[in-house]
Amino acid sequence: MSGVGRWVEHGLFSDPGGYADRLPAGGAARVGVRVREMLVHYRAGGGWAAAHAQVDLRWVEAILGASGRGPVVGCCRDFALVTVAALRAQGVAARTRVGFAGYLEEGFGADHVVAEYHDGARWVRVDTQLAPGSAGGVDLGDLPVDDPGVFASAARVWRGVRSGELDGDRFGVAAGSALRGGWLVGDYVWLEAAHRCGFEALLWDAWEGMGPWAEQARTDVMAAALADEDEERIAGLWERWRPRGRVWCASPSGFRGWVDLDGGRRGGVRC
Repeated sequence: MSGVGRWVEHGLFSDPGGYADRLPAGGAARVGVRVREMLVHYRAGGGWAAAHAQVDLRWVEAILGASGRGPVVGCCRDFALVTVAALRAQGVAARTRVGFAGYLEEGFGADHVVAEYHDGARWVRVDTQLAPGSAGGVDLGDLPVDDPGVFASAARVWRGVRSGELDGDRFGVAAGSALRGGWLVGDYVWLEAAHRCGFEALLWDAWEGMGPWAEQARTDVMAAALADEDEERIAGLWERWRPRGRVWCASPSGFRGWVDLDGGRRGGVRC
């Protein structure tokens, strides 16, 4: 399926499997209320849950399965992906968007994943991790498109860093973290590409072409395709440079190692 319709179908990670009945129904706002009941961010309460193995659940089916025992520890990617799964289950075209938000930490663009759905006329970006009204004057139900001061895709930020328009050190995991700077923005271009192609990787996943294997020229090419919304070009580049059956996971849970994804979504917490 091509065009907007391709985003109605579940992908590798968004398929709820046998737990479809646990997906919330309704529009994005109503879905968001239920998602915030289902998930808790691992950094909530000063990071009390950072070491929890649930942060490595990558399959919506596994997240929904674990939700039967209480709130699941996750991150922004999980809030967005469960939202996407819920909307797709209702026949709504939806997808995740990877980038940096300026409303999470004053004066800093923090790495973030939001959901995006098509309302019949345009794509609408929505942050279901945060309750409406909790981000100052930012409308979390209709985020602006690629505003580095509010939310911008990784590709947009990368191109701004490369041109000198944006300071790479103003983007990353947190202002006080070593996980910030142009190199991290470049890695997030690949995470954005992965999510755009239905491979909704964890934010701590990496593969050849990222991190120590990164090549700025290659990242420039992918960022240009993403910025131009050139779906055919994005897909072609992704096929050339996508991970081949495994990713390197450097999780806040403390897990470090290669994860084999060929075992399917029933592979447990680490898969």
